[in-house]
Amino acid sequence: MIKKQAFGTVPEGRVDLYTMTNSRGMEVRAMNYGGIIVSLRVPDKKGVLADVVLGFDTLDAYLNNKPYFGAIIGRYANRIANGKFTLNGAEYRLARNNGMNSLHGGLKGFDKVLWRGEQFENNQGIGVVFTYTSKNGEEGYPGNLKAKVTYTLTDQSELQIEYQATTDEATPVNLTNHSYFNLVSEGNGDILKHNLILNADRFMGPLSTSQSQLRSERASTRITNNWRSRTGTITTLS
Repeated sequence: MIKKQAFGTVPEGRVDLYTMTNSRGMEVRAMNYGGIIVSLRVPDKKGVLADVVLGFDTLDAYLNNKPYFGAIIGRYANRIANGKFTLNGAEYRLARNNGMNSLHGGLKGFDKVLWRGEQFENNQGIGVVFTYTSKNGEEGYPGNLKAKVTYTLTDQSELQIEYQATTDEATPVNLTNHSYFNLVSEGNGDILKHNLILNADRFMGPLSTSQSQLRSERASTRITNNWRSRTGTITTLS
């Protein structure tokens, strides 16, 4: 089942909140402002539902805070050093919103724009397709970029996120979702006993800016206090 309701307004228009619920009771709420996942309610081993992502109850709270809770990040997630890059011999200058760097798309990244939402139901599950066209020059990036992000809630209680983008000119693109997870549920403790499994051939840990390190093993990592520090360390478990 999927339900759409008004959640407020921004200068660009009405903000809609989509509530998706599968046959097992798992529920995802997402809005077209920033493509933000507002809540993710999942059953524990006893079947009790709990919200495992951080978020706010009102649109105003999202507009007045900047932690990127649950949002689509773009055009480029993470930092671009010194707010500039060179592509095909041309230098492009971006807004600096993180010291000397450009962070998460700039002053008005994809997390702060109104997306077009279209709900669907198919043999994979139910969900919403969010689309947005970033015009040439927006936040300093070249090319007209058409972005499409699909949230699918399956009956196997999976939340699938699929990203697609097309452009009429070469441009950097790095899309992601910025949800903060707490598997003991929002407001019921910290995440310092969580284990993070990176199912990847390689990953780069949050090391100091003067270091770089690629690890080739599939690792289970305990999240420590240092994980929250940009120059901290991570502990790799055997």
